[in-house]
Amino acid sequence: MATKRRASAVLALLMTSVVVLAGCSGGGEEAAPQSELYKDPVTLSWWHNASQDGPGKTYWEKVAKDFSALHPTVKIEIEAIETNQLQRTRLPAALLSSDPPDIFQAWGGGEMSEQVEADYLKEITDQTKTEVGDIGSAAEIWQVKGKQYGLPFRMGIEGVWYNKEMFAKAGIAAPPTTFEELNTAVTKLKAINVIPIAVGAGDKWPAAHWWYNMALRACSVDALKKASAEKNFDDPCFVKAGQDLKAFIDTKPFQPNFIATPGQNDPTSANGMLANGKAAMELMGDWNRGTLDTVTTDKAKLASFLGWFPVPAISGSPGDPKAALGGGDGFSCAKNAPAECVEFLKYIVSPEVQKGYAETGTGLPVAKGAADAVKDPALKSILEATSGASYVQLWLDTAYGSTVGNAMNDAIVAIFAGNGTPEKVVSAMKAAASK
Repeated sequence: MATKRRASAVLALLMTSVVVLAGCSGGGEEAAPQSELYKDPVTLSWWHNASQDGPGKTYWEKVAKDFSALHPTVKIEIEAIETNQLQRTRLPAALLSSDPPDIFQAWGGGEMSEQVEADYLKEITDQTKTEVGDIGSAAEIWQVKGKQYGLPFRMGIEGVWYNKEMFAKAGIAAPPTTFEELNTAVTKLKAINVIPIAVGAGDKWPAAHWWYNMALRACSVDALKKASAEKNFDDPCFVKAGQDLKAFIDTKPFQPNFIATPGQNDPTSANGMLANGKAAMELMGDWNRGTLDTVTTDKAKLASFLGWFPVPAISGSPGDPKAALGGGDGFSCAKNAPAECVEFLKYIVSPEVQKGYAETGTGLPVAKGAADAVKDPALKSILEATSGASYVQLWLDTAYGSTVGNAMNDAIVAIFAGNGTPEKVVSAMKAAASK
């Protein structure tokens, strides 16, 4: 558990960079008296992104059934929706409507700030003080001006998932620690006719994460914090990030037709290529361990070759080489959801449910003590890297909010497609920020 507590301390550095955290905590909507809970029949609609058949989806079904068994007056109706559809299309439309889901996936940061400003979310500060205290600083990403509007169930940093057998065959003795070493690894993998890196640019955000990591290396921590807090992208490091990305793309490290490849859908997607031995590497978050299992044709073989390493440093760049990109998944309740929604949210992040989540191998839990249930070697590597990170920057599209985030991702993917420029990425971010 010491590792998880240190990880939370590292993540606290991130929180100072997110503008939504300013203000004083306290207040909140008045909690329903315990005597009024579970008296009348209630149906909760729950939207989450574990849309592929596998341990994550199965576990959420169990969690819903277990909660209903504890509270027979509560029925939970689940809709599992693919992440892109949920975050970019279905959820925004539902929140605009008069009938949003009661509890739904929430990523915090600037995106949550926009939802709170639009009065979409239920404030849960007073009802969740115990849970927030147990989770620690990671819960602050789901705060706006010091008030709680959601709770995380998963938190971790991003890195490169790789095939250890392919590395050995190519003569790569150890995972790369610098981009120079990564470029050498790409060359060696090409020499044995292996696709070095799979990327799902068809879903945009998996490709955009390469730019995010270039920015993490090109920008100082102060520049990153200023960008998150003020939506100020004047520092030349953001153009440099695009230049570094273009130079990397020009080495041709990705699979053919990467611009149309989906991220995590099936064996033909980017993570399907890694899972089935069609590519040697993929940049992705800690949740990838679970999604890889859903797209592989041989889980035992996948487990035998799968490894993970932190995103390499760029020699001579002003960015902190031990900084990492990260974030999590959480849930929020709609503004007018019944009080039982908050109780279900608290149940999801309870220690026992979090331990069960850790045992699925689909991500890293946030509750104290639950990390002890993580058994997968790659996920353990991520826990160790998180504890050793000097600074953790929230996913940039989440930190900057959906308006800037969507414009940024579109402009980054244009670089991948060959019709964008580093300068146009920054211009798009500035234009979106001014709206």
